[in-house]
Amino acid sequence: MAIEVPFWRAIAVYRVASLVYAAVLMAQQRGYGQPVAGWLVIGVMALWTAGATYAYSVPVLRRRPLLVMDLLVTLACLLSSPYVQGAAGPTPVPTAWVAGMMPVPATWVAAPVLAWAVYGGRRAGAVAAAVVAAADLWFVRTPDESVVINGAVLLFLAGVVVGHVARLAKQAEERMQRAIEMEAAQRERDRLARDIHDSVLQVLALVQRRGRQIGGEAAELGRLAGEQEAALRELIASRPATPKGATDLRSLLLRYGSPEVTVSTPATPLILPAETAKGAAAAVKAALDNVRTHCGPQARAWVLAESGEGTVTVSIRDEGPGIPDGRLDQARADGRLGVAESIQGRVAELGGQVSIVSVPGQGTEVEITLPS
Repeated sequence: MAIEVPFWRAIAVYRVASLVYAAVLMAQQRGYGQPVAGWLVIGVMALWTAGATYAYSVPVLRRRPLLVMDLLVTLACLLSSPYVQGAAGPTPVPTAWVAGMMPVPATWVAAPVLAWAVYGGRRAGAVAAAVVAAADLWFVRTPDESVVINGAVLLFLAGVVVGHVARLAKQAEERMQRAIEMEAAQRERDRLARDIHDSVLQVLALVQRRGRQIGGEAAELGRLAGEQEAALRELIASRPATPKGATDLRSLLLRYGSPEVTVSTPATPLILPAETAKGAAAAVKAALDNVRTHCGPQARAWVLAESGEGTVTVSIRDEGPGIPDGRLDQARADGRLGVAESIQGRVAELGGQVSIVSVPGQGTEVEITLPS
C-alpha cells in the first residue's frame, strides 16, 4: 500500500542514524576489547543497512523471508557484543560488558522491530521486540539489569505503538479507497440515471398511459410497463450501501409498486440475508399475483414493510371479496398449492411465519414475519 512508503523510509533513516551512532561509540571506545571484530560487526551492519534499505523499498521483496533475515542479522550483531567488548585471550573476560556498556549495535537493534510492526501490526511488532529483548537480557547482562529491562520495555512499546499506528494508517487508506470507488460508482450511476430518465423511463410512462386509455389487452401491457417503470426508477435510485451477503428488502419490494399497488417502507434499510430477502420478495409477489387473479387486474393492493425487535414484517392487504371459510383447506386438498407452497411453504423454509386474515366482502390481509 502507498500509505506504508513513509513508514519504510522512516525506518531506513533510523537505520542509518543508528549505524552512525554505533560507529561513534565504537570509535570512542577504540574498538572495545576486540577492535578488529568490532569494526567487522560495524561493517556487517553497514552492508545490511544498505541492502535492507533497498529491499524494503521494493514491494515484492517486502515479505516474511526478508523480515526473518533482518531479525537474524540483528541478533547476530547483538550477540557478538560480549566477545567484541571483552578483553583478548583464550577465555575473554567481558570487562566493558560487565561495566554495563551498551551493546555494539546500540539502538540499531530496534530497526527490525519497527519493520515487523509496520508489516504485521502491533502483535508482530511485540513478538519481534520480545525476541530481541530476550537476546539482550540473556547475553548482555550487567550489574544494573534495570538498564537492560528498560531497554526491553522501550523495544516492546515501540513495536506495539508503531504497529498500531501502521495498522490504523492501512485501515484509513482502505476506507479512503472504498470511498473513492463508491463515489466513482455513484457518479456513473447518476450518469446512467440521467440517460435512462431521458429515454427508457419516458417511453415506459407513455406506454403505461396510452395502454390505460386504449383498454383491453393494451391496458395489461400498460400495467406491466408501469411496474417496470417503478422497478427501474427504484433500481437507478438505490445506493450500494448494504453489507456483503445481505440485501435491503425495501429495494426488492419497491419494484412491485404500480398505480394499483402501493408499497410503503421505512426510511431506514431493512437488511436481511440475501436469500431471505429474495424469498420474502417472492412470497410477496405470489400474494400480489393472487390479488390480480381473484380480484381482477385493476384491484388495489397495499404492501407495508416494517421492522420490529429482531423481526421484519411485511403485510399485503387488498380490498377484494375475501376468502370464504374453508377455501384454503379445500384448495390444498384439491392439489392447488399456490398459497400453501408459494407463500406459507417458502416463508417457513426461511424460518418465518405467515398469518392470513380474511373477512368476506372486506378483503384479505397476508402478514409475513421473518427473523432479521
